[in-house]
Amino acid sequence: MHHDHDAAHEAHDTDRLWKLIKDMRFGMFTTRHENGHLHSRPMTTQNRRGDTDDSLWFFMSRSSEPFADLQREPQVNVGYADPGSDSYVSVSGVAEPVEDAQQRKALWSSMNEAWFPNGPDDPDVALVRVRITHADYWDVKQSKVVQLFKMAKAAVTGHPPTDMGDRGQVRMH
Repeated sequence: MHHDHDAAHEAHDTDRLWKLIKDMRFGMFTTRHENGHLHSRPMTTQNRRGDTDDSLWFFMSRSSEPFADLQREPQVNVGYADPGSDSYVSVSGVAEPVEDAQQRKALWSSMNEAWFPNGPDDPDVALVRVRITHADYWDVKQSKVVQLFKMAKAAVTGHPPTDMGDRGQVRMH
């Protein structure tokens, strides 16, 4: 019985994760540079609304720093934030280039032409999959007034605020 509850809870968390990500098209894609430093840059998540598997998809230049970084160290993180709705997601995963012309064309949109004017067949365009291994999300549904009240109360009492919204973790593998 306990196992079924865990599976149901995990399915709910996975569903919640995708609902949050689909509204946050831009993520901060973090790689480890050759000098060991972590480097982050904004990237557009290419997943469509119906994509709810264990992967995030990105296009990047094969000659770019992030592409070189993930070739050396495939462990990456993608952070998403929507401060307006108080939703935040941190995704850890393993990045790899995928040679799949059909998937490239399926994920391609005219928005990508701003960065890649030669289209999806440009040999410099790499399709990169990030297989999600772990994700954390925070989704606050309370009004700003309620949040401020709870934080003010916490400051006075010395006890951290509680019940500030949904917090979840998802393990894909």
